[in-house]
Amino acid sequence: MAEAAHGDTVKVHYTGRLDDGTVFDSSEKREPIEFTIGEGKIIAGFEESVIGMTSGESKKTTIPPEKAYGPRDPELIGTVPLQELPETIEPRVGQELAGKSPDGQRVVVTVTAVSEADITIDANHPLAGKDLTFEIHVVEVRKAA
Repeated sequence: MAEAAHGDTVKVHYTGRLDDGTVFDSSEKREPIEFTIGEGKIIAGFEESVIGMTSGESKKTTIPPEKAYGPRDPELIGTVPLQELPETIEPRVGQELAGKSPDGQRVVVTVTAVSEADITIDANHPLAGKDLTFEIHVVEVRKAA
């Protein structure tokens, strides 16, 4: 059976868990995900984990932050005065807000604290700084042409 290698297209089912066992994502009730190894469309550690696997094979692997969503960056946490928010927004902890960065890129932030004067926002990816454990099952390996 062919082993998955750089440039091959694979279909996999997966379940991702945090250290405490919480499932943060799973394809089990959906179609398997399909990607080409090396295109960088999924996190690097996941791609690396699939290399060498064959159709029908399963494994469990833990991916460190450096190969997933990176470490948490304290510079991506800040405060915004409430008066700068649109009047239609009533911020609450856990709420995601979309805006634009100084260079015009769309950015999504999470509200982490609300006071009478301002809100604290965090632009880190919610999984940044976390080890991610995946159960991976390879459904199909298509060799590169």
